[in-house]
Amino acid sequence: MLGVHLRRLREEAGISRTDAGWAIRGSESKISRLELGRVGFKVRDVDDLLTLYKLEDEVERERLLTLARDANNPGWWQRYDDLTPTWFHSYLGLEMAADLIRTFELQFVPGLLQTPDYARAVLSLGRLDEPLQKAEEDRLVALRTTRQQVLTRQRPARLWAVIDEAVLRRPIGGTKVLKEQLEYLIVASKRHNVTLQIIPFDKGGYTATGGAFTLLRFTDTDLPDIVYIEHLTSAVYLDKREELDAYVVTMDALSIAAAQPRHTESLIRAAIDELC
Repeated sequence: MLGVHLRRLREEAGISRTDAGWAIRGSESKISRLELGRVGFKVRDVDDLLTLYKLEDEVERERLLTLARDANNPGWWQRYDDLTPTWFHSYLGLEMAADLIRTFELQFVPGLLQTPDYARAVLSLGRLDEPLQKAEEDRLVALRTTRQQVLTRQRPARLWAVIDEAVLRRPIGGTKVLKEQLEYLIVASKRHNVTLQIIPFDKGGYTATGGAFTLLRFTDTDLPDIVYIEHLTSAVYLDKREELDAYVVTMDALSIAAAQPRHTESLIRAAIDELC
């Protein structure tokens, strides 16, 4: 967020990245990294840049300096750094800052809607080569459940999830765990800020052949939407307009292909009945 504001101010002032870098005893590439939010901020550097950009609004200046201080404070998720890959840390921060989270899943229940036992079963699937110690597993489950507070905080994010019906049938963790998970999905889907849609088997094929992805939208209009795609050992973050447009169109198509939200509970209950 701070990087976006600094870039806008620099461009409005007609100052090049090279000249901005010189003003803070840095380089053009440093300014680029600052504006992309890929490096930490020194409050002194931000203060010098605001002076260079002739920002005279003292209230706005103090707001941006406060952002600089806050950007250097560790997020709550950083206490799990020893258990999570570095590429995932950025996503956790983005997720907490998001106003709208749109996600598509075709294998698992979305992380923000997982029960602790279901989350534990999913986590164990990714560690078959080196099983987690019980204490490590407990901490990762705690991380996942803590993430879910984004949906219950004072100003909750909105979640719009589209999942394949296969998610309702795959017995992750066994029949008992899946049944509890499905019952929880019914409860969660009734929250005012949660929309859950299911693509039924009888729909046949649909778009999104590339797999699961998440779209993040932020309250601050200066921030671009971001697409997050997780791979086995890495993640991709997309924010270019043409890339975003392709995923927005795909997500809209998935929402149209899926059963309407009012049918979600009946589809889940049908899956529960088959388990009994």
